[in-house]
Amino acid sequence: MRAIIPVAGFGTRLKPHTLTHPKVLLNVGGKPIISHIVEKLIEENITEATFIVGYLGEKIEEYISSTFPMINAVYVEQKELLGLGHAIYQAAKTFNNEEIIIILGDTVFDVDLNQITKLETSSLGVKVVEDPRRFGVAELENGFITKLIEKPENPTTNLALVGLYYIKDSTLLARSLEELFEKNIKTNDEFQLTDALQIMINKGEKFSTFPVEGWYDCGKPETLLSTNQFILSQNGNNKPIDSVVIIEPVYISPTAIIKQSVIGPFVSIGDNCEIFDSVIKNSIINRNSKVKRMVLTDSIIGADAKVKGSQHKMNVGDSLELEHLND
Repeated sequence: MRAIIPVAGFGTRLKPHTLTHPKVLLNVGGKPIISHIVEKLIEENITEATFIVGYLGEKIEEYISSTFPMINAVYVEQKELLGLGHAIYQAAKTFNNEEIIIILGDTVFDVDLNQITKLETSSLGVKVVEDPRRFGVAELENGFITKLIEKPENPTTNLALVGLYYIKDSTLLARSLEELFEKNIKTNDEFQLTDALQIMINKGEKFSTFPVEGWYDCGKPETLLSTNQFILSQNGNNKPIDSVVIIEPVYISPTAIIKQSVIGPFVSIGDNCEIFDSVIKNSIINRNSKVKRMVLTDSIIGADAKVKGSQHKMNVGDSLELEHLND
């Protein structure tokens, strides 16, 4: 079993943080997004992985190799962002005729991968959503997928694909992806994975679905914060700190220094941060940042940033220094 993890996206909606860091290395729940995914793989003894990288891909390679040496990782580059189908096609040479599981790198999921890999057919993770126009959707008949549609204007189903794809026949997937390019099949001006999967279905490959209720997007500041809330509610830590009021759940790095502050709920504080005389809730403070005399809510502070004053909501990138001076 090999995992295929596309992580080449620029993360435009998460600027300014993605100007200096790949989206999947942003902190959520006390660790980078990609760490939550890889740890899931290791739990299920999936140690073969292909990462499809792009902008700042060397940082992803450095993080994976140093943090997860037990993962036999291969890195392929997506030089142009031409759609998810294009991304997966870059990794086709690493499939090795084995079963694969494709996991989008900007989501955190709560699914038992062991149960998925025991399925008798290829299968796609789905969730009922209110507005399926933003997703690929699956139409079913007798328990099997008959049609996949990418971001339909007039959806006939609200069963959305959520970024988990279990593929039994990776050789057929590779041939179907190649057919996209040979025939220049595009949807919304991109080569879509859903179109390649539809080719597989048309050729007789059976696809079932499995429910994914625990699916958490990390693509925008507000969804990154809501995912942070979920992770902390499951795995927060709470060690007493002198002169600090902690309101669970929170994650505070053991190397962080905090004094005369109120922290929580739903706050992640990274390594080597310094927090003084501040009140922080529902926020992410990345490594090496310093926060003094602040009241922060619904905020994301990048790595190595310094903020002082009395602001209430901030989205501050790496290495920025901001000081609010009272008149």
